[in-house]
Amino acid sequence: RAGGAAMEPERECRVLSIQSHVVRGYVGNKAATFPLQVLGFEVDTVNSVQFSNHTGYAHWKGQVLNSDELHELYEGLKLNKVNQYDYVLTGYTRDTSFLAMVVDIVQELKQQNSNLVYVCDPVMGDKWNGEGSMYVPKDLLPVYRDKVVPVADIITPNQFEAELLTGRKIHTEKEALEVMDMLHAMGPETVVITSSDLQAPLGNDYLIALGSHRKTKADGTKMTQRIRVESPKVDAVFVGTGDLFAAMLLAWTHKHPNNLKVACEKTVSAMQHVLQRTIKSAKAQAGEGNKPNSAQLELRMVQSKKDIENPDIIVKATVL
Repeated sequence: RAGGAAMEPERECRVLSIQSHVVRGYVGNKAATFPLQVLGFEVDTVNSVQFSNHTGYAHWKGQVLNSDELHELYEGLKLNKVNQYDYVLTGYTRDTSFLAMVVDIVQELKQQNSNLVYVCDPVMGDKWNGEGSMYVPKDLLPVYRDKVVPVADIITPNQFEAELLTGRKIHTEKEALEVMDMLHAMGPETVVITSSDLQAPLGNDYLIALGSHRKTKADGTKMTQRIRVESPKVDAVFVGTGDLFAAMLLAWTHKHPNNLKVACEKTVSAMQHVLQRTIKSAKAQAGEGNKPNSAQLELRMVQSKKDIENPDIIVKATVL
């Protein structure tokens, strides 16, 4: 294989991804499946909704899967004894009973395979101009906090979601690290705060992400690796980026299990390649001086296949 090309997972590695599906565009499973497949994973998808397109468009239509229907699909897998997974991946959910059912399924799959890794993006809200607001029903917070995060192994909250889960505000990097420690204490051994409004050493044109990996060594002592990643801000509102991020982080942490630095560099670099290609293409389609619309800002996923497979490292992480 060409130098540095991604190795396929040695043995078949299966991911159960429970996320939204859209006919047109790239969010949820549509944003996660292609990258995982390109990186050598078998992906089994449960579509938690099937919409015509993401809800940022002027119009959208479609259906929502309820928790009984999720359970029924899982029962089908179980009856055929194919409910064996190495990873579970989940993102945006609006329904508490659906989320509770996901937890039941994860717990059962972990009984089947004690090495199963659950990658959870606890999607609840975000900050706009420093003001945080939730875009899921408030009653999802206690479910994420008390049920989901404790069974998760890798979580990818943004700053606002990390603050919600711990009940602590983040103003400085030091506070962010303390919040990540609190999140570790709740269960997950890998925590990545995917975006924050912290001041980047490289300046205002950069966005800070922070990662923390806590390992228990053979002698029982705990080791924590902490990193900071600064990536150039891209001036547009994209949809599906968090879903793509979590999927690629799953893949790269699998390939670099004890090196969060490299896993994050590859994830964030690939992310930058996709976003740069997308904004360039969107601006060309919109034409000089026009603001690109939702359809034009859909992630250029297929066009970025090579970057996803073997990302040129354009963003470096700093070990803290």
